Amino acid sequence: MPILLFLIDTSASMNQRTDLGTSYLDIAKGAVELFLKLRARDPASRGDRYMLVTYDEPPYCIKAGWKENHATFMSELKNLQASGLTTLGQALRSSFDLLNLNRLISGIDNYGQVKKNLSEYS
Repeated sequence: MPILLFLIDTSASMNQRTDLGTSYLDIAKGAVELFLKLRARDPASRGDRYMLVTYDEPPYCIKAGWKENHATFMSELKNLQASGLTTLGQALRSSFDLLNLNRLISGIDNYGQVKKNLSEYS
């Protein structure tokens, strides 16, 4: 069961608009929606779980964890608003903490779905 985490910049700078009038945040949300729509066409995606993390301060940065359903994920994605500072370091840390928590709970070493025998590298 693949888990895909989307880290979205929700800092105030994402309120900037393109020449067409679309905000950077709206472009980011649209890209995630398009990815999910295209991914849903693949039969292998049936077991996919999605997580949504933003640049908000922890613990508010976690908008949808791996246990939330698709409707909750989409609702949280649509409701994202840009404000505050760019806290990339904290956002990355929260993202990896969430992925590690899932890995520990599931008991599956699932980074990239690869598990190699260390003796191959000797």
